[in-house]
Amino acid sequence: MQEKLLETIERFDTIIICRHVRPDPDAFGSQLGLAELIRENTTKTVYTVGEDEKSLSFLATMDEVDTETFKDALVIICDTANRGRIDEERYALAKETFKVDHHPEIDDYADASWVDTSYSSTSEMITRWFEETAKPNGWKMNQTSARVLYAGIVGDTGRFRHPNTTEHTFRAAGVLMEQGIDLPELFRNLYRKPLPLLRLEGELLRTVSLSEYGVAAIRVSDEQLKQYEVSVNESSALVNAISDLEGLLTWGMFVEQEDGTYRVRLRSKGPIVNKIAEKHNGGGHPLAAGASANSEEEIDTIISQLNEAAKQFSSRTQ
Repeated sequence: MQEKLLETIERFDTIIICRHVRPDPDAFGSQLGLAELIRENTTKTVYTVGEDEKSLSFLATMDEVDTETFKDALVIICDTANRGRIDEERYALAKETFKVDHHPEIDDYADASWVDTSYSSTSEMITRWFEETAKPNGWKMNQTSARVLYAGIVGDTGRFRHPNTTEHTFRAAGVLMEQGIDLPELFRNLYRKPLPLLRLEGELLRTVSLSEYGVAAIRVSDEQLKQYEVSVNESSALVNAISDLEGLLTWGMFVEQEDGTYRVRLRSKGPIVNKIAEKHNGGGHPLAAGASANSEEEIDTIISQLNEAAKQFSSRTQ
């Protein structure tokens, strides 16, 4: 599929690259990194689309594209497992679509797909596609592309600490570092926390408790978000605030939105959480997933399911 991606790109004059809603560094990194690679090595017109994300604006901002442009374009969708999470409904108008993703395949929505869960991130996929396929065909990489791809790999591996980090991940990072990325600048921007966010984090940490099975829950009310002037998207920076808690196996962050529903982020050090997320209008990776909850009662159900998963995991590993 790597060769097919290159061949497909070569057939089109206009290319639009999408990614998922509420983008994280990997969504931005793979989308922008691939776009910059194409711009650097071809004369094609390339657009990146989707909602801008304030916390990632230091990487880039999105393009405005009219509907007519989609009709003769190739649309590449990065880092998005199912069509409901694509941050651009007009993707379906495209002449051809191509999916590049490292999440488990749950929705075969594109004309062609390169899906491989062995990669740490979609940004790693794009990096290795460059090294193994595009570069042998004469393509070059510039620092702009390398910077955003590195940000994507760092984001999805938790700074190379998560179990999805492999020797291939480090090799890909090395390829990107050869372009002279300013790593201190990149890390400062990726992990900076405004004072209001830091104060909200302090309040949340005071209320954290751990169940007998090693499960913790972080609940963030709409009232708290407004009090500290933190957006729902910005609150995502706090999901790993308790990751070093002794005895922690799995945890959930439940953020209330203005409509009374909750954005759910699940993380784990062993128990599988994406199957739980799938029961609540979500999905993701085995150890990192997202979902939605419509009520406090549904949150309680998710927490019970996390405890059951942690209990079963502990019984298997003892």
